[in-house]
Amino acid sequence: MSNIIIGTAGHIDHGKTALIKALNGFEGDSTNEEKQRGITIDLSFSNLSRGQQNIAFIDVPGHEKLVKNMIAGAFGFDYVMIVVSAAEGIKPQTVEHLEIINLLGLKEIIVVITKKDLVTPKELKEKKEQLLLFLNTFDFEIKFIHEVSIYEKESIEKLKNSLFSINNSIKQEENFFRYYVDRVFSPKGIGTVVTGTILGKKIELNEKIFICDSQMESKIKNIQVHNNNTLEANISNRAALNLQGVNINQIKRGDLITKKGHIRGFDGIDISFKCLKDKKLHHNQTYTLFIGAKKIEVKVLLFDCITNLETGFATLKANEKLYCIFGEKIILRNANDTICGGKVLNPVIDPMKKNQKRRLLEALENGNFPLAYEELLEAHKKGLGIISSTQRFALSHEEAITFAKKLENVFVDEKELVIYPLQTKDLIKDFIKEIYTKNSYALLSNASINLRLKWASTAFIQCALDELVSEEFLVRDVSLYKNSNIKEDFTKELETVFLSRLKQEDITPTAPYNIYDDLDIDRKLGDDILKSLTAKKQVIRLQHNLFIHFESLNKIVKTMKEIIKEDGFIEISNFKTRFDLSRKYLITYLDYLDNYSNIKKVENRRVFV
Repeated sequence: MSNIIIGTAGHIDHGKTALIKALNGFEGDSTNEEKQRGITIDLSFSNLSRGQQNIAFIDVPGHEKLVKNMIAGAFGFDYVMIVVSAAEGIKPQTVEHLEIINLLGLKEIIVVITKKDLVTPKELKEKKEQLLLFLNTFDFEIKFIHEVSIYEKESIEKLKNSLFSINNSIKQEENFFRYYVDRVFSPKGIGTVVTGTILGKKIELNEKIFICDSQMESKIKNIQVHNNNTLEANISNRAALNLQGVNINQIKRGDLITKKGHIRGFDGIDISFKCLKDKKLHHNQTYTLFIGAKKIEVKVLLFDCITNLETGFATLKANEKLYCIFGEKIILRNANDTICGGKVLNPVIDPMKKNQKRRLLEALENGNFPLAYEELLEAHKKGLGIISSTQRFALSHEEAITFAKKLENVFVDEKELVIYPLQTKDLIKDFIKEIYTKNSYALLSNASINLRLKWASTAFIQCALDELVSEEFLVRDVSLYKNSNIKEDFTKELETVFLSRLKQEDITPTAPYNIYDDLDIDRKLGDDILKSLTAKKQVIRLQHNLFIHFESLNKIVKTMKEIIKEDGFIEISNFKTRFDLSRKYLITYLDYLDNYSNIKKVENRRVFV
């Protein structure tokens, strides 16, 4: 089905709600307060269908004190229907609504002049000319303009036909589902239900979702689109989602629902902004941020060292985490005064120098993602995750990889989805060289190096290893790498080193991986050496990670037998008075006595038979 969302905008009492009712019979002002006051207080949602076409309407408040609710609805619009009374023409809220939708980047508009029955044809023509002249001061694309009266069915039908001629949603599909909550309620016996507009990609019944603000996972129990149960909700659908296991107090208006792992939250974001005429943004001042359906107080830190600006870059700092993606439109207001609009450039805050941050923001503002990658890689020399491009640049992984491949002097790990500056490979090479320089008998694998350089992917490590082989610094032996200056097999020498180490550690041997790390050898090779020594009975394996020199074991067993002779038994308490060992060793050695036929265990004591 074709889906579009049309939002109304205009001055109070210019007939927005009455027009929607004339189009689809929906009574938008449904609350007692709205009916008594005769104005739309909150967002009102309805739809109009014809065949496979569906138009969802978001009727927003026109009163100046309720502009905040208008902004909450505007982010979901595909088109804006500007409603102007023929009797009054352009009024203050008409202007403010137009300025706001312009700041939000909504360019496709429909113009409807209402109450045509209250003016003469000449007055109607003059109002239309005045309106079009004013609209030309913006860069809107006017789809069509209609003059109507709710009492003239022919004009309403003509408007309907024009509305159904509009193309499908103009929203760009993203590579993951997003959904700002604009209402939360809990029908009896149903559980928590939220409403909002589907952004990004569709959502299906029983899919898992993630509520960013409360860091909660949930599942979609039911989906309703225009009061009908459905199996899925597509982009630009107004949808009600029934959430599993979510209490009504755990989610609120403005919260972002998405898929887990796509978006991280930060207490700051970087934006570009442009103020309305005769307005300026002031440094270190608190404003109200509107993003999606969210409203939050933020402190504005202008990027340039100027106390106030009409355009530029700024960092917005909040007392809670902000969850957003590159390119999202925002509005900043001061009390009831709209100051500026902006665009999220950097939703992921990185530690960067000011000049570097400026270059990044300029690149992002111009959509120069390859240059933005270069700047980010300067700050992330040990790798930049491609998966973060979903949030950083609103790109899919495939698009991000394509951009990354266009960069010069980078290594792109497509499997691990990480980009590295090529110069970082020298860090890996220097690390490896230092190991082999200090220990000529080091024998490492890619995996063992990866355990020490956790930031480096195995593919990037392999690239460094291959270069060291080509430079004849290393020689590859199956999956292991050894010093090229040592030609002979030194496994026997390593066995001797192992035996010496274990003999020195005596009855408190360390775990094998400590030995491997100290000797700079691969864990598999270390395991093989211990297996060989164990097979020769030179080393005894007492537990999974506890190996002891056979002489040390014989010595401690002899002493333990002497304790039994002296005390008549041995247990942890009298064993510890002779040897100040940890329980790990005490219990292990006591358990080992059970291998002797002339010793038996009686409760927690060992005695001679």
